[in-house]
Amino acid sequence: MSHPVIREEIRLQGIGVSPGISCGKADIVGKSLQEPEERKIKTGDIESEKKRLTEALAATRVQISALQAEIKQSAGAEHASIFDAHLLLLEDSTVLDEVIRKMENQLCSIDWAYFQIISRYADSLRKIADPYLRERAIDIEDVAMRVLKNLRWPDGKWMKQKLNENASIVLAHDLAPSDTIGFDRDKVKGFATEAGSATSHTAIMAHSLNIPAVVAVHDFKNTCQPGDTVLVDGYKGLLIINPSLDTMGRYSPLIEKEGTLADDLIALKDAETLTADGRKIVLSANIEFVDELKAAESQGAEGVGLYRTEFFYLTDKSLQSEENQAKNYAKVAAACNPHGVIIRTLDLGGDKLLPELFEEPQPNPFLGWRGLRVSLDRPEEFKIQLRAILRASAQGKVRVMYPFISNLGELLEANQLLEEAKQELTERGIPFDKNLEKGAMIEIPSAVMVADHLAREVDFFSIGTNDLVQYTTAVDRVNDRVANLYRPAHPAVIEMVRLTVEAAHRNNIWCGICGEAASDLTLTPIWIGLGIDELSVGPAQVLRLRKAISCLSTQPCADLARDALSKGRARDVIEISNNLAGISYPELLESPS
Repeated sequence: MSHPVIREEIRLQGIGVSPGISCGKADIVGKSLQEPEERKIKTGDIESEKKRLTEALAATRVQISALQAEIKQSAGAEHASIFDAHLLLLEDSTVLDEVIRKMENQLCSIDWAYFQIISRYADSLRKIADPYLRERAIDIEDVAMRVLKNLRWPDGKWMKQKLNENASIVLAHDLAPSDTIGFDRDKVKGFATEAGSATSHTAIMAHSLNIPAVVAVHDFKNTCQPGDTVLVDGYKGLLIINPSLDTMGRYSPLIEKEGTLADDLIALKDAETLTADGRKIVLSANIEFVDELKAAESQGAEGVGLYRTEFFYLTDKSLQSEENQAKNYAKVAAACNPHGVIIRTLDLGGDKLLPELFEEPQPNPFLGWRGLRVSLDRPEEFKIQLRAILRASAQGKVRVMYPFISNLGELLEANQLLEEAKQELTERGIPFDKNLEKGAMIEIPSAVMVADHLAREVDFFSIGTNDLVQYTTAVDRVNDRVANLYRPAHPAVIEMVRLTVEAAHRNNIWCGICGEAASDLTLTPIWIGLGIDELSVGPAQVLRLRKAISCLSTQPCADLARDALSKGRARDVIEISNNLAGISYPELLESPS
């Protein structure tokens, strides 16, 4: 008599991007941009090939607009606007002109030319250090996939080929935003992907639709089979394959508690962010697009602590105009009253600034032409952005922040250009806040070591922990081979934060954290203990962080921070910080270990 084989439980660590826990059968799907066959054409075929592309672009535009309408109805206009970027990609004249030239010069079919050009752009984006910018590659591929399918099947029959939704947990290498929207919520209870990050549009959509999701999970295709029982823990970033009876026993009550916790947290939406002993902490949101403002407001964020502006430089050049930027910034400023918004100036690498530079990568972009260095080397373009930011300050509380500062000279030069921008607006009779506050992002060790000098020239500091960890520990944060060494709790990083906060306070300015470490609830006691004045996180983390802060008192956190600074290993720092967090807000610490 044969007995059923009991497979061993396997736990794979990823990044939780949409909170929640779900369990079901695995459906493993394959998805990638398929290369069409290279087909030669004759000179007489060029016009007909151009017509094919025009028709495919038109069909794609209709399909994306339909998806946009669908998500607008189900999740709101703010989430539907994610597809504005997709529609813009269809109109990108730089890309389309290059496709046409390739077809004409090489006499190749339009679909093969389109694939070659779009793949190069997507591959270039994947090499970018900034995870937000790197994730735009999946958006390009989502649009390209539709265009290529419309080229191959102009009758639209391919639209009937849908993602298999018979299972409740979808596992894939990556998922486009349109895939996420297309999920049948009665069938798909969660998903996990090998690629992706917290900044991807797919992650944003998953969160808006309340689908538990984990990304950056490696090797599940080698350890999981279709139909296996899998559990997705979107809090802890875990994918558990064939969970044991013991694991299920520990997760079941947690799933039941989730509904109650959500109700408790929403009650904090309009509450002030105070520690248990009454110390005020500003709790704001990080955003990339205007459509995220409603999410920040709905979660009770106190304004925007980081508004990334790279979007203007990665799409149509017309968006870079002073007028367009000013309108966008003004909209954000008005929506953030009375708290305000911190607008970070352009923070791109030099080889990633404009499409025409994609083919000339720097030998070491991490140490190269990026951040404020790019802006200072292009002063007239920099002043366009500065004038736009200043103009927005007439509509609400606006602060400007310079990224990637490594020395005092850079800061002084940036401030001088800001003064020139003010003078130019004054001469044009355009109103702005003459007392606009300016800040420096502290994300390079050299900036920490001269923080006292920097503090005398600005009104605030904001610590970018993503890069600060990278440059302090010499760990490439996008290199899987050393990912285990990327540790925000490294004692050296904690010391860098301490030095920065103390320099700020000595010079009577405030200091915040806007990197990913700001939302790590296991480290919150350390940040409070070091005297951080502001924390800026993704909208989805605001209420949980507010609850955590309300459970902490300043003195125990200060004692903890001193103890943490005496430790030699990140694991020791995490252990003592997690102990205090566990005592103070155990219900927030995600899931069973």
